[in-house]
Parts: sequence; C-alpha cells; structure tokens
Amino acid sequence: MAYEELSAISVEVERGVAWATIDHPPMNLWDRAFTGDLVGLIGGFERDDASRVLVLASADPEFFIAHADVQMIRDMPADVQGTPGAPAPVNVLLERLRIMPKVSIAAIGGIARGGGSEIALACDMRIAARSARLNQPEVALGIIPGAGGTQRLTRLVGRARALEIILGCADVSGEEAAAIGYVNRVVDDDQLVPVARALAERIAAQPVAAVAAAKSAVNAAGTDVDAGFAVEAEAFRGTLTDDVRQRMQRFLDAGGQTRVGEQDLDPLFAQMAEFEAKGP
Repeated sequence: MAYEELSAISVEVERGVAWATIDHPPMNLWDRAFTGDLVGLIGGFERDDASRVLVLASADPEFFIAHADVQMIRDMPADVQGTPGAPAPVNVLLERLRIMPKVSIAAIGGIARGGGSEIALACDMRIAARSARLNQPEVALGIIPGAGGTQRLTRLVGRARALEIILGCADVSGEEAAAIGYVNRVVDDDQLVPVARALAERIAAQPVAAVAAAKSAVNAAGTDVDAGFAVEAEAFRGTLTDDVRQRMQRFLDAGGQTRVGEQDLDPLFAQMAEFEAKGP
C-alpha cells in the first residue's frame, strides 16, 4: 500500500523524515479502518528508501489515539490473538517498528489510551506534550492490554510502576510520564512538533548504516520479547468472556467512545462498577 492509499493517516516525506499525521475523526479511534492504515503505514515506511525516520503525530490536539474500538474488541473472537504460545498478530506488526533498521518517534499530544498508548510504546522514542494523557484502561473493562502494553511498559518503567498504571487504569500526565520513563521527555504543547521534527531530522542526517547498527546493538540489550508477548496473548484470550463483552457494551452505552465521555473515563467506570455491584 502506498502512502497515498491511506485514509486515516496522511504522510509527508521531507529531509529523510516520513511525518505521519493521524486524522481519523471523531477521536482517532483504533478501529478496523485504522488497522488497515497502520499495516500500510508500517509496510510503506519499511519500503520507502527516501525515509529514514518515521514520526507519528495527530491532527487532533485533544487525541493522539483514543484507544482501540471497544465494539471491535467486544465482537472479535478470542482466537484473534493468534496461536497459543506465539505472539499475537498485532504484536508481530508493532514489533516491526522495533526491529527494523529505521527509527520511529511518537509525538504525543492529547489522549493516548489503551491501543494508542501501545502504539506509542512500540515506537523507538516518545515525546509528549504537557497536555498529553496516557493510560492503559483495559483492566477496567475486564480485559488486559493486548497490543504489547504489559511487556513494553514494564520494560520502560519497571514492574511496580507498570502494575500501578495497568491495574489503576488512571491517566498519567505528560510530566509524570517523562519522570518515570513512559516517554523520553515532555515539552510545551507548542514545542511538540518543532522538537519532534528537529530530533527526527537530526537522526535522519546520520549515516544510515551507523543508525541501523546502533539500533541493532541497543535492541540486543533486551530480553526475549516473543515469550512475553505469547504470555500476554494467552492472557488476553482468556479475558474475552461473555461477561466481559457485556461489560464493554455497558461502557459504550454509558457514553464511552464519545468525545465528551473520553475526556474523563472515571465517572463511566464508576457507573459500570455501581451497576455490577447491584448484581443480577
């Protein structure tokens, strides 16, 4: 797929940088259409000889990527996570960003929750605006992060912090995210694009072979990620029960996945908890 064929993402290439802007109203939801574009973007960047660095940004200052479409997850069969004992297809897709010799940077402005956070985590580097809010809210819906969040976030912030974020389901500010290593740094909102662009162009100007070699060497410092992804995929499969699908529907019925509702998820989660506490 060529960049021109993408519908939810526009790409401009200049000075060795592919600047990919997500523009998928109403709130950059990771739905089936966006999945196709993400596959096309990663594949296109891999084949694009003119681009050495990919920057993923958003046209919407309030939303980087809201999260994965809850209705899509609710309707998916549990075996969508692939073969037991192996990474899920989504892990394989996003892992290509880590293992390719080129570099990827997430420029995070506004909300990046769930799958949006996981896409950012899959990038080599993350720069956040002060207004950014990151979150892994899946446990509140009865599932777990299923696109690498349990593995990548833990490697960045440590086990205890990762558990606090994943189990607490609360927003992490741009400032806090930078302090704990969730993102590389936080900048003023009006500096997000200039800082990301300057870093991307600086990296793109370096010798290609040296960048690839350095990235390969840094990657070798980690542990086996496939084993962790396989554990995550199996755990995710196990959470997709009928009760959890009903919980997701209650989230949608309560106003989740709307621009207004997404501004503060805590009241929605509290409403769902109150409903479930009453019992059948």
